[in-house]
Amino acid sequence: MPKQYPMDRTIGFLKKNLETMPHKKRLEYLNQKLRGIIQYAYKNSVAFKNKMDSVGLKPKDIQTIKDLEKIPITKKAELVELQRKNPPFGGFEGVPITELRRIFISPGPIYEPGEMEYLEMGWAQGMYAGGFRPGDIVINTFSYHMVPFALHMVDNSLHRIGCVVIPTGVGNTEQQVNILKNFKATGFCGTPSFLLNIAEKAVEMGFDLKKDMNLKVGFVAAEMLPESLRSKLEEKFGMIIRQTYGTADIGCLGYECIKKNGMHIPDDKIVEIVDPETGKQLDPGKTGEIVATTFNKVYPLIRFGTGDLSIITETPCPCGRTSPRLIKILGRVDQVTKVRGLFVHPGQADEVASKHPQIAKYQVVVTRREHKDEMTFKVELKEEIPQSEKLKEEIERSIRDVMKLRGEVQFVPRGSIPEGVKKIEDQRTWE
Repeated sequence: MPKQYPMDRTIGFLKKNLETMPHKKRLEYLNQKLRGIIQYAYKNSVAFKNKMDSVGLKPKDIQTIKDLEKIPITKKAELVELQRKNPPFGGFEGVPITELRRIFISPGPIYEPGEMEYLEMGWAQGMYAGGFRPGDIVINTFSYHMVPFALHMVDNSLHRIGCVVIPTGVGNTEQQVNILKNFKATGFCGTPSFLLNIAEKAVEMGFDLKKDMNLKVGFVAAEMLPESLRSKLEEKFGMIIRQTYGTADIGCLGYECIKKNGMHIPDDKIVEIVDPETGKQLDPGKTGEIVATTFNKVYPLIRFGTGDLSIITETPCPCGRTSPRLIKILGRVDQVTKVRGLFVHPGQADEVASKHPQIAKYQVVVTRREHKDEMTFKVELKEEIPQSEKLKEEIERSIRDVMKLRGEVQFVPRGSIPEGVKKIEDQRTWE
C-alpha cells in the first residue's frame, strides 16, 4: 500500500506563481492567453471562424477581455443544434478527430473531444486548495460511463497531484464502504448526496465513520452543497469537504479554498458575468450569467454561456489566492435545471410525453428531501384508464431512458396543471 505522508492540508498552492499573481499581472497574463487562443481558434475551428465572420470580426479585433463582448455567446442549445448539422463536434474542435484520445457523450446528446494529453489545471487546483495531497488514496465515485467528468477531468487531475485513484464510479454503496475501510482511503470525489448515502450505509453495516474509515478530504460537484449537509458530513467523518463548479463542455470554472470564501476562478479560464439579455459584461457584485472562455486548443470554446447565474467578487481572500471568485451559484437563466448531477431539459420532458399518447398535460417538479433530490413527473391523462399502474411504470421507464434519472410519476386530476406553466418547476430551497 502506498506510503502515507505527513501533511498540512490547510496551506499551500498547486501553482503558486499563477494563483498569487497581482491583479494587473493577472490581466496581462489572461489577455495574452486570450489573444493566442483567438488566433488559433479562428484558424483551426470552423464554428468559431463562422461566428467571428458573422459579425465582421477578425482576430486582431480581440485584444482584451473587454473585447470579448463583441463575440456572440454560444449557448448549449446552439451547440446541440450545430452538432446535429455538422457532426460530431459542430465544427468547434480545433484538431483533427484522429488526434483525439477519446470521444465523450453527455446528455443532449452533446459530443466532447478528449485531448491526447489532459492539460487543464482548474480541477487539480481546486482539489489541492481543498486539501488533497500527493499520496492520498481517493475513491472517485463520479460515473466512468460516457461523460467526460470522472475519467477525463477528475481522474487526470488526481493523477496530476500525485493521488492514487480507485475508480469506483457511482452505485454499489456497500462495496464503496468496504473499499473505504479496506484501503483506508483518505479522499472522496463525488456528489454530496452520494457521500451521505455511503455514510448511512456504513452505519447500517455497523461501522464507526471516524474509527473504521480514514476520510480526510472530499471534492464534491454536480449538486448544490447546503451548509447544513456539509457540516453534517464533515462532522460524521471528521473530514474537510470543498465544492467545485464547472461544466462537461468547458471544465472547471470555480473552486473553494480551505477558507470557504466563494469559488476561485482557475487560471486557465476567463469567466465573465454578463447581462443575459445583452451579453454585456457586468461589474463585480452584479448578478448575471456565467460566460466562460477556455484556452484549450483541442476544444476552444470561446464565450460559452453556461446558463447559470452568479456574482463575482474581487475582494482579497485570506488564503492568499488573488483570482476573482464566484460568490455562489444562484440558479438558472432558463428552465434547464440540474437533478442529481445531470441536466434536465424541457425538451426531454416533451420527449417522454411524446412516447405516451395517453398524456394530456405534464410538468416535472424537482424537490429535495433529507439532502437528496427528488423528481416527480406530474401527469394529467386524456381520460381515465384501467391498469394505470402499468402506464405509470411505462412512463417511469421512459424517464429513465430519456433523462438518465429515476423519477416518480404522479397522476393528477384534470385541470391541476395550469396553462402556460413551466415544464420544469424547481421547488428546491438552499440555505
